[in-house]
Amino acid sequence: MIELDSFPRSPDESIAASGDPGLPGPSQEIDALGLSEGSILNALRAVVDPELGMNIVDLGMVRSVEIDSQGVVDVKIALTIVGCPLRTQIETDVTSMVLAVPGVSAVLVETGFMDTQERSALMDRARRRASETAEATEVSERTRILAISSGKGGVGKSSITVNLAVSLAKRGLTVGLLDADIWGFSVPRMLGVSGELRAGEDRKIVPLEKTFGAGKVKVISMGFLAQEDSAIMWRGLMLNKAVEQFLRDVAWGDLDYLLIDMPPGTGDVQMGLARMLPRSEMVIVTTPPLAAQKVASRAASMARKGYLRIAGVIENMSSFTCEHGGSYPLFGSGGGERLAREIGVPLIGSVPIDPSIAAGGDEGQPVSSDSGNPMTIVFEKIADRIIRDIAPVVEMAGCSARMLENVEAALTQASPAGG
Repeated sequence: MIELDSFPRSPDESIAASGDPGLPGPSQEIDALGLSEGSILNALRAVVDPELGMNIVDLGMVRSVEIDSQGVVDVKIALTIVGCPLRTQIETDVTSMVLAVPGVSAVLVETGFMDTQERSALMDRARRRASETAEATEVSERTRILAISSGKGGVGKSSITVNLAVSLAKRGLTVGLLDADIWGFSVPRMLGVSGELRAGEDRKIVPLEKTFGAGKVKVISMGFLAQEDSAIMWRGLMLNKAVEQFLRDVAWGDLDYLLIDMPPGTGDVQMGLARMLPRSEMVIVTTPPLAAQKVASRAASMARKGYLRIAGVIENMSSFTCEHGGSYPLFGSGGGERLAREIGVPLIGSVPIDPSIAAGGDEGQPVSSDSGNPMTIVFEKIADRIIRDIAPVVEMAGCSARMLENVEAALTQASPAGG
């Protein structure tokens, strides 16, 4: 077996006869054996990437197929990452499936690795396939969906989500905030929002709102349906149904961003979200210790299995600065940067330990809403990075659909009552 960092790409190798990038070129019949690239590719379509759940041909992992006059088939496969844990299984499956083709005498499997651009194209292809079967929701197509996730609890994920939502809203944006942590809901208290949910037009649930600066945050949480100290003893099916209802039966309206405060771990809710909203982008929250980084990497693995793009990493509790100016890394340092480097995404920002963050959450006054608090600047920088580089808001003011909506609204206002 030959291991390659990259493969030479001729035009035939990079563009298939079907026009899809990443597939081998036109079939070349081997007259004596009746073999062709087409017959080998058909066999390779039975080889499924266990993580992505799609065959390696459609994923663009097959770089080339070569057949010699003795029936020896050389297959070049591009794996997604160096050190792919599924490499042996994929190689074994490729060998087994190709050997089953009549006329094949031996199989050589050469493995290389995708670069960043190729991995991005692969995930886009997988997301498009997943979107074809995704259920309809009330979340606008232009909305950027950020699932704020963590490998385990206790890393401050909810406080990051709430303060980020406020920082985005202060820029004049409309932000949805879905508290998908059904068991451990905390967003209502941290955001200072309370009340009962009601049904509006078309019997859709109307989210509660709170204004911050020129924008607003629309909130949905199990906390509006249950007492704060009540135990929600639901298992996977009920949890998924609750999240589905929050996405399908809530009148979210025209959002710029939807932030989803995910439950910790990689369970039923995470898998349900990937199925319903495959265009979601995951932001992983971790703390500095190496142990926390390793647990958080499981959330990244789950995202890949669900075709979700990982937008970046936010490190929480990065250090503590005392009143004399000394900075102390109480929980270690570098975990966020190490995780971001390991999974190949940017470190969006680091949030230091500061008592005002917890105090603001307890009082329902997020620290990011206080312009006089230094922590506000920290969250504003993270929000700016997201808007500018990580997940820019989709501006549709000039698109045909938005123009037609504006014309329709103007005509409705101009028409006489009952006309």
